[in-house]
Amino acid sequence: MTQEEAARLLAEHGPNEVGRARRIPLWSRVVSQLRDPLIVVLLAAVVLTLVTRDHTDATIIALVIVFNTAVGVAQEVRADNAVAALSALSAPTARVVRDGAEHEVPAAGVVPGDVLLLGEGDVVPADADLVEASALLVDESALTGESVPVDKDAAAAEPEAARLQAGTVVLRGRAVAAVTATGAASALGRIAALLHPRVEQTPLQRRLAGLGRVLAVVATVLCVLVFALGLARGQSAEVMAVTAISLAVAAVPESLPAVVTLSLALGARRMAARRAVVRRLPAVETLGSVTVLATDKTGTLTEGRMVVERLWTPRGTEAEVTGTGYGPSGELLVSGRPPGPEQLDRLRELLTAAVLCNDATLRPPGPGRDDWTALGDPTEAALLAAGVKAGCDREALLREYPRAAEVPFESSRKRMTTLHRAPSDRVLVCLKGAPEAVLDPDVLREDAGLLESAAREAARLASAGHRVLAVASGLRDDLPRRPEDAETGLRLLGLAAIDDPPKEAAAATVAACHRAGITPVLITGDHPATARAVAARVGILPPSTAEPGPPAAGSGAVGAADDTVVTGRQLAAGEVADPTRVRILARTSPEQKLDIVRAWQARGEVTAMTGDGVNDGPALRQADIGVAMGHRGTEVARQAADLVLADDELGTVVSAVEEGRRVYDNIRRFLVYGMAGGAAEILVMLAGPFFGLVVPLRAGQILWVNLLTHGLTGVAMGAEPVSRAAMNRPPRPPQEHVLGAGLWQRVVRLGVLVTVASLAAGLWAREAGRPWQSVLFLSLLAAQLGVVTGLRDRLRTRENPFLPVAVAASAALGLAAVHVPLLRTYLATVPLDGTETAVAAAVGLVGFAGARAESASRRRSARAAARAAARTPT
Repeated sequence: MTQEEAARLLAEHGPNEVGRARRIPLWSRVVSQLRDPLIVVLLAAVVLTLVTRDHTDATIIALVIVFNTAVGVAQEVRADNAVAALSALSAPTARVVRDGAEHEVPAAGVVPGDVLLLGEGDVVPADADLVEASALLVDESALTGESVPVDKDAAAAEPEAARLQAGTVVLRGRAVAAVTATGAASALGRIAALLHPRVEQTPLQRRLAGLGRVLAVVATVLCVLVFALGLARGQSAEVMAVTAISLAVAAVPESLPAVVTLSLALGARRMAARRAVVRRLPAVETLGSVTVLATDKTGTLTEGRMVVERLWTPRGTEAEVTGTGYGPSGELLVSGRPPGPEQLDRLRELLTAAVLCNDATLRPPGPGRDDWTALGDPTEAALLAAGVKAGCDREALLREYPRAAEVPFESSRKRMTTLHRAPSDRVLVCLKGAPEAVLDPDVLREDAGLLESAAREAARLASAGHRVLAVASGLRDDLPRRPEDAETGLRLLGLAAIDDPPKEAAAATVAACHRAGITPVLITGDHPATARAVAARVGILPPSTAEPGPPAAGSGAVGAADDTVVTGRQLAAGEVADPTRVRILARTSPEQKLDIVRAWQARGEVTAMTGDGVNDGPALRQADIGVAMGHRGTEVARQAADLVLADDELGTVVSAVEEGRRVYDNIRRFLVYGMAGGAAEILVMLAGPFFGLVVPLRAGQILWVNLLTHGLTGVAMGAEPVSRAAMNRPPRPPQEHVLGAGLWQRVVRLGVLVTVASLAAGLWAREAGRPWQSVLFLSLLAAQLGVVTGLRDRLRTRENPFLPVAVAASAALGLAAVHVPLLRTYLATVPLDGTETAVAAAVGLVGFAGARAESASRRRSARAAARAAARTPT
């Protein structure tokens, strides 16, 4: 290709970049926040208070609106830029052949038809077909989820083996490739097209929107009703207008947005302390609603590093290799004990050949590295780590057996051979590869019975999800002219079973999900056998189905068991009637992951999806909660997610779910308290005249009570500690109303109790010739403060000192309202003596006792529900 032709193609196809999403203007974000029904009610209250010249209350309500809107917009400004992050994954420059010479050009300037030159460490800038390849090994995990690097060969019969995708990384070898697709047409571009903005509301937003609509109607009806009743009793229109507006504000828990925002913000901060970074504030509460946790495998359930787990030798020695990662910690065990001298010799002979026939390198911890890392093929690195545990030092072995020749690994041969100078002036041949390529009579000089036994063992290990390598060696008198000629007459040393093992905490995390009523699902691009083995080891599969078996047949429906392993091919062929009944989905594409999440959501489930690769981006964006890995996750995954795990531990998601349930419990607790108090204020105003209390409370008194109860104390409720039983109960039903599960009945009962107790105090004061209105005012305040104290899950706790401080401050301000001259003038109150104050305090104790009774009843119901859920099969 010439430079002129490249320029023409660049103009025709556009730059090799993934298009950026249109930025949402700031004003649009603000308008979106103000559309919330509760905010609309508060805006109407601001207008009405300004019309009646009640500037103090107008200012207070307006500040609540501004605070809530500012926090919401600030969180959304950091909304996902996943499509932009895809561009960052592309190589900044690329080597191409133009005009017969090599040129380095910006990756954005690569066009279809360009010839790419690729070497170790290069990021593939565009989709391309291989023209030439030498020992090429490519990491495709970010796009496919496949944990094992893939060999590529220009002469491979399978098209995928001769094709490169944009965003993948060359781990080993070199290649020449012809570009076939760039920009939006590439693999990255196709995934980017799936990353559409999410417009669905969170469960809490949906519930509060419905509540806001109800409260808006209630507030309007109350305004009209109270205004009409007042006029009928001969009150002035101006006084009744102020009173009606005050009741409308009382009907709306105006601090609810502030309580919700503060609860979410505190939850986000607590999650950050537990290594979970929240990118979207409403996600905090949504976590508490999660019913399905869809997790990937590599790096989430597993270590993300290959490890030799078992060794087998032809003479019957089978050893377990302990330890994780690439570090030297661990040992070889035979039947749970260290191997004997003869057994150790056989195992060392096997690992010596595997270490010599190896191109990887292990790096110890150092600057910027907290743990051992590897350069090269992770499978070869795992063999090096196992060799260290057996005392096989690679550097020492290479000094004793320097490499003289080699035959690199190629996908068509599926094996690698190295030749070494032995101390006896002979040549040591070391060979490793796939069992079918090594257990060959043309390669080994073993009898047929031993080869058959080794093949059975290899098949058994493979069916358990391991990647199996066979190792052989032999001695020659001289170095052959062609290294390939040494691949005959060798002796089988044994098999190595390699795996990406589950994390130590994975099984406990899955068990915690089961206890919390959350269904764990494994969705991976990996092999079905590997996926099944990991799922069985961590507890996603029940023990009775842990043994490997064939995937669902093409009968059009998944088998009766929920644990059937289904592949992406079956999904694409329409062989799966209901993917939401499946617990393991393997070999899935980004589009299929997206479809699976949508299918769960269509069933009404609240879905959390974890991932770390580019291929996970669309599903992370679609899920109700997208969870990305912080360390090993790609920037695409992090930008598409709502929650980023700084420690890459799935257990952190469970901790975050606990925080989400805490937030929702506190919001519901505030609704009980706030709406019960609001209902009591309304009932006092409506029922008082029937008992001779013509105007039970003045507008300023109502608003003062509302400010003290819904302000400091209401907001302090958002910091209440989590219930001990929070993670031993199932998630609340996704369709459950925010006032469901008996909450509105509790509101009514407490509202009536506060009303009766307050009116009783007011009527006593009237009959005794005392200032009944001021007594009623202080009693109503005390009753609500008693309720907020009694609703606490645990009275003796140091986790939230703000609530008792807020209650004390509100009580002090309530007393100030009847004793401080300036406040008395504004609120039209009179001073109360000790007896009158004691009566008000007694009403507060009544509110406290009623709230404790309600809390005890709720806890009994919760324990009964948890026991019922525990008896119900998952």
